[in-house]
Order: sequence, then C-alpha cells, then structure tokens
Amino acid sequence: MASGTLLYAQSGGVTAVINASASAVITEARARKIKVLAARNGILGALREELIDTSKESAAAIRALAHTPGGAFGSCRVKLKSLEADRAKYERLLAVLKAHDVRYFLYNGGNDSADTAWKVSQLAQAFDYPLTCIGVPKTVDNDLAVTDTCPGFGSAAKYTAVSVREAALDVAAMAETSTKVFVYEAMGRHAGWLAAAAGLAGQTRDEAPHLILFPERPYDEADFLAQVKKTVERVGWCVVVASEGIQYADGRFVADAGGGKDSFGHTQLGGVASYLAGRVKDQLGMKVHWTLPDYLQRSARHIASKTDWEQAQAVGKAAVQYALKGQNAVMPVIVRTSDAPFRWKIEAAPLSKVANHEKKFPPAFIRKDGYGITDKARTYLQPLIRGEAYPPYGADGLPKYVALKNVAVKKKLPAWEG
Repeated sequence: MASGTLLYAQSGGVTAVINASASAVITEARARKIKVLAARNGILGALREELIDTSKESAAAIRALAHTPGGAFGSCRVKLKSLEADRAKYERLLAVLKAHDVRYFLYNGGNDSADTAWKVSQLAQAFDYPLTCIGVPKTVDNDLAVTDTCPGFGSAAKYTAVSVREAALDVAAMAETSTKVFVYEAMGRHAGWLAAAAGLAGQTRDEAPHLILFPERPYDEADFLAQVKKTVERVGWCVVVASEGIQYADGRFVADAGGGKDSFGHTQLGGVASYLAGRVKDQLGMKVHWTLPDYLQRSARHIASKTDWEQAQAVGKAAVQYALKGQNAVMPVIVRTSDAPFRWKIEAAPLSKVANHEKKFPPAFIRKDGYGITDKARTYLQPLIRGEAYPPYGADGLPKYVALKNVAVKKKLPAWEG
C-alpha cells in the first residue's frame, strides 16, 4: 500500500475540462486509499501553505466536478525561476511538502506548469526528499510538445467552430444592407491551433471562415485587405478568424497592447480583432463587426467535446497511476493510434521533453495561400471536437455546476513572507 499524501494543483488559464482531470485524480487516488490535498491558486497555495482537504468533499461533489468548468481550487500564472535564482521559494516549498508528508505532486497546466513540475522534481532530488512529480497536461492553445493534443483544446475548438458557423449565418443574412465583414479573434499567442479549428465550420473557400490568420504566417496588411475585398466581391460578405498572436514579418505582434509583460513574462496582447476591423473600415470603407470571445472560448462547458472530456479524465487517472508507480518527472500524454476510426491511448513522456517546448501549427496544415486549413488539418482536428458531453441542467434551465467546500488544512509553518 502506498503511503504519503498527494498534492494536486491547477495552473495557468483554466479550461472547460480541467476540473474533469481534477475529478479523475481525486477519484483514482481515493480508490487507492491515498489522501489528496489541493493547493489553492496553484503553486502560490503550496508556497503559502494554503491547502485544501479534498476528503471533506462527497463522492457526488467530486463526480459533479467532472462537468463543472473553471478551476475548482483556483489557478495562477506564476513561473518559478531556476533553483539558484529562486532558492528561497524552493526551500519554502520543500518545507511545506515535508510538513504535510506530501510524496506525490501533480501539477495540472501547460508549458510553464510542466517546467515548474520538472523543477520541483529536481528540487526533491537535490535535497534527497522522496517526491514523485507528475505534470498533467492542459491548455486550449494545444501547444504542448509530445502529446497528440492537449485536454481543453478540443472543447475550445468545438466552441470556436460552432460559434463561427452560427455567426456566419447571421452575417450572411444581413450582408446586403448591413455588415460586410466579421472578424473573430481566437486565443493563441504563438500557435494557431484554435484559429485553425474555426476552419472546420466550412468546407469550401466560399464558406466561412473565408480567411484565417495564423501566428505561423507573417501578417501582410496589403495582401490581407486585398483578400477581404476579393472575398466580398465574390461571396458578398467575409468572415475572418484571427489568432491573437499574429505578427508582422519583423516579429512584432500586430496586437501588442504596449502594456509590458504578464506574470509569465509574455507580451501583453490586446485586441487584434478590433485592430483588423478598423483597418478594413478605414481602407475598404466596409461596415465591420468584430468579436473577442476571450474567456468564453475556454470556459464553454455547455458545449464541451466528448473526446476532450474523456481525454481530460484519462490523463488525470493515469497521472495518479504513474505517481504511485514512482514514475518521476513524467507527464501522461495522448498518443493517436488511428485517424479512421479515431483511436488513442495514454503513455508517459519525460517532462524534460515537454517543458519549454512549443508545438506550432504545422506548415502542412496551412493552405498554400496561407489563409485556410488543408485536408490534413481537418483529419487531425475533426475527431477532437466530436461528440457532446453536456452537463446536467436544472429546472431553471441552467447547467448544474458544483461549488466545492474547499475546507482548508490547518497550517503547520510560519506565514510565508515571499
């Protein structure tokens, strides 16, 4: 029988299914008689010794967690530096882990979170503390290396494709006397996966989205405006989907908000859709509408992909299994074994091959003219949005989401002054 406590934490931007991973982690650990604590607001909760006792939650609440969006225990955007640069934080973290007999650390997040989990595993080795660290994949950006896809992406992709198709019907209906161009902004700082998913909304060049702007292709304003003009002349209207991270040929972000860096050290972006809409209006004189779905695209649990939901639970369950087997510094990743029929499995990958690596949208997935997706992209993307995993609904017509008690564990150490 395994001994010690498992500490689970969520990090980075939350998704529609990150809590499904959390539900699977807690359920699997309970089945194996392992105590699970959760850190409030990610690694910050671990440093502050703000820990939650998940044993205080009923089995029904943990099951309901699987269909509840957001991050049930709170998340954060905090990236630890090297062991040398952030030594005080690492020593504090180790003290908290020891105080609560934590022998398994599961960090659920994206690239920066994988890096943190990897560093914590190095910390434990450096101080000869018996700790097994597992990264649990999550990100709507779908940019984690090694894994076929990232839990959270499929549901955001489904929301994007559905929203673009529905909005396109609206634009088409009004184009004669109203809006000629509609611009939809998708998340994706350096990788165009989510913008590409919009391409599933239509099959031909005359079906929306007519133009997709990828971070992987330099933004050429003159060519873009020419393409918009041609599309309106040919179709009567034009739907554009732009990734928030599109850049000029010199590497500058089109939507650089000039607001410095976020807490992860990333350039603060702001409103590429509104910028593009302004350029279309000013240069082409067409009526334009634009939208920034922002958090909506990553929190839309009501239209989650069944594939995504199942994969989110699978990586959570596997993470516990790997931890109890002592498979340190690994991440459960999704391996696609077949496109038709779509099949996949879970395997362990070293965190060193995931952390600080970024999976871009492949050139072979981008149409030759640079403004759409290829058949190869459709083959990859389509299974990821397949199936519906609707949450239960109440008599009030709204989804029934759970709010956990999140009972705090009694602190054993002095307050953290970091």
